[in-house]
Amino acid sequence: MYDIIGDIHGCYAELEELLSTLGYSFHDGVPNHPDGRSLAFVGDGMDRGPDSLSVMNLLFALQDSGQLHYSPGNHCNKLYRYAKGNNVQQTHGLETTVAELDNLPPNERSRVLTRYRRFYEALPLYQELDEGKLIIAHAGLPERMIGAKPSGAMKTFVLYGDITGGTLPDGRPIRRDWAAHYSGGPWIVYGHTPVRSPRFAGHSVNIDTGCVFGGMLTALRWPELEIAAVPSRQPFQPEKFSEFPS
Repeated sequence: MYDIIGDIHGCYAELEELLSTLGYSFHDGVPNHPDGRSLAFVGDGMDRGPDSLSVMNLLFALQDSGQLHYSPGNHCNKLYRYAKGNNVQQTHGLETTVAELDNLPPNERSRVLTRYRRFYEALPLYQELDEGKLIIAHAGLPERMIGAKPSGAMKTFVLYGDITGGTLPDGRPIRRDWAAHYSGGPWIVYGHTPVRSPRFAGHSVNIDTGCVFGGMLTALRWPELEIAAVPSRQPFQPEKFSEFPS
């Protein structure tokens, strides 16, 4: 039994509230559920929001306890490249995480970045759970790639979605609606593209309900396919949400 949480983007207060709503309580810094349920995440825990470091520390604690199920997203990947010392642009939310890091004492800043590199390097590209019936992939996964050998094309799809190469006026990439055509057997739970409410299409569901843009932080309970959500504490930015045909 899993509780799969959508894109957090540094909204740690909402995450704490959602965990409480789901019935979790903290023991030794790690959330536990009385019914033995496990947490899983669609990625992008950091960037844009007010408290990425607290989210990261929680993920580190889950990893250290052997309880982490996390599919890394594009923001996770960009922060990893930054943590390695690569020359990446501090834009689209990374600048908020870097600002938090820069407020730390130098030794602590170095420790967090080293720990983050170890965190990221231990992650699979996507999570396959419940004997293959459940797949968690940050931006999705087409049927043809399920179980395939990891490749550059698979990494691009999982991190960014089915991108066309074009961009919207605000700089966001144009993406094809892969989920509308997904007909595979495994359920694919993903995020990356903010929607006003969880979007079910075939055996797929997008649970990025744009918490950092003033929407909600959402969890999907598996195998019940029930939704739990808490309202965002961030300003509402309606232009950040994508609209899909019903």
